[in-house]
Amino acid sequence: MKKSHLLAFAALTGAGMMSLAQADELEDKRFYVAPFATFLNTGGDRGADDGWGAGAGIGKILNKHFNLEVRGFYQEADSYHGTWEMPGGTVDLQYYFSRNKLAPYTVIAAGGMNTTAHGSEAGSFIGEAGAGVTYEINDNFLLRTDIRYRYNNNFGTQFNRNTDEFHDMTMNFGFVVPFGPKPTAPVNFTMPEPMPVAMPTEKPMDCSMMDSDSDGVNDCKDKCPETMANSKVDFKGCPVSLELKGVNFKVNSAELTMGAMGILDRVAASLNKYPEKVDIEVRGHTSSEGSDAHNLKLSQKRSQSVVNYLKMKHVTNRLVAKGFGESQPIADNVTEQGRSLNRRVELVWLGN
Repeated sequence: MKKSHLLAFAALTGAGMMSLAQADELEDKRFYVAPFATFLNTGGDRGADDGWGAGAGIGKILNKHFNLEVRGFYQEADSYHGTWEMPGGTVDLQYYFSRNKLAPYTVIAAGGMNTTAHGSEAGSFIGEAGAGVTYEINDNFLLRTDIRYRYNNNFGTQFNRNTDEFHDMTMNFGFVVPFGPKPTAPVNFTMPEPMPVAMPTEKPMDCSMMDSDSDGVNDCKDKCPETMANSKVDFKGCPVSLELKGVNFKVNSAELTMGAMGILDRVAASLNKYPEKVDIEVRGHTSSEGSDAHNLKLSQKRSQSVVNYLKMKHVTNRLVAKGFGESQPIADNVTEQGRSLNRRVELVWLGN
């Protein structure tokens, strides 16, 4: 096998292994808390009115389909003979059909409950099964509701009823708060690998057929070699602009997320390596939520945060922060996908 073929095979194998590792890193596996309120629809076997309750859960996202959650609750219902008091807890296994903005799921749960009613008290087993849905407001806040059937066995204690088994329905309403940033795909700013050196016996390659930095301008005409990946370039191959995909901020804030800092680290390394020290304007844009004045002020603060971070990483180019608010959309603000595209930060080379 030729040396060039061996190099290509090694590159493809390494890229495949990196893609698998990156997919595992991007999978959301955060912990979360989930407070909730409950409407209790008691079965006729209790002889009690419907009731209310509240509780909270602590959970872990296992993978793209499953959550594991431990929940505690307190519920009560009034009857002619007094109040049924029912504190307890369950271990839930939730199955999500998708992790979209609107995400339906099913749930099964098992646990225990301590019931006090009619002068008696007893511990019991409970099992639950049901279905629900979550709606993602942002990366760290989701609304959640579900409805469940509950089976309750009190192991012989009948509470002056004719049975020690009860059947109820619960309707839960609450929210979910995941901890930490949601994994996002990083932007690849890795500089292109140098082309293999031709063997002495091989015919030299024509520069007009080569594009070492993959910017669309062949090496014969390229006046700015080693341009950063994904940059827009002019006819000479010199950078004009670069959208910093994945550079996100905390909600309604100019504070960079951890993922954004990682991307800017790679941008800074590329700028420090690049020989042309042209002035760069850092442009911030927002979607149309909020007032024009608020969005303009927020975009200016976010642009300045990027400038401050790049300077902290010793970038020597002259950097100018400028916020444009919602004035230059690149997509329709009617949809969430369009609004997401409009919330962006760009580098624009002023000298090219």
